[in-house]
Amino acid sequence: MLAEHRAVAPLRVFLVLLFGILVVFQTLSLPGQFRHMAQEAPDLAYLRWPMTAIAVFLVLCVQVVIVATWKLLGMVKNDRIFTQASLVWVDTIVWAIAAAWVVLVGLLLYVGFTGDDPGAPMLLFLMSVGVAVVGLLMIVMRALLRQATTLRTDMEAVI
Repeated sequence: MLAEHRAVAPLRVFLVLLFGILVVFQTLSLPGQFRHMAQEAPDLAYLRWPMTAIAVFLVLCVQVVIVATWKLLGMVKNDRIFTQASLVWVDTIVWAIAAAWVVLVGLLLYVGFTGDDPGAPMLLFLMSVGVAVVGLLMIVMRALLRQATTLRTDMEAVI
C-alpha cells in the first residue's frame, strides 16, 4: 500500500495542472478558436456557437472525470477505496464518459453526412472508439471494485 500512497501526491499535482489547463481551454482557447474560424470561413460561421458548446461540454466531461478521480485518490489515501462510497465516484466517471461518447457519435454522424473531407470523420471515429474503449474499461474496473468491496466487507464480517 506504500507505493499507492506515494503515487497519490504527484498524481494530484498533475490532476490540478490538467484541470487548470482545461479551464484555460474552456474559457479562452476554444471560444477564441471558433471565433477565428468564423472570421476566416464566413460560410461556416453558423457553426461557431454549436461547436463552442460541444467543445466546452467535452472538456467539462473530462473535468468531471478529474474531480471524481481526485475523490477516489482521497479514498485510496485513507484506505477507504473498498467501500460503497467509491462506487458513486466510479459511476460518475462512467456517466461522464458515456455523455462524451454520445456527443462524439452525434458529431461524427453530423460531420460524416455533411462533410466533404474524410479526415474529420476518421478522426471523430477514432476518438469515438477510444472513448468507448475507456468507458467499457471503466465498467469492467467498476465490476472488479464492486467484487473487491464485497470480499472486503465479507472478510471484515468474519474477523
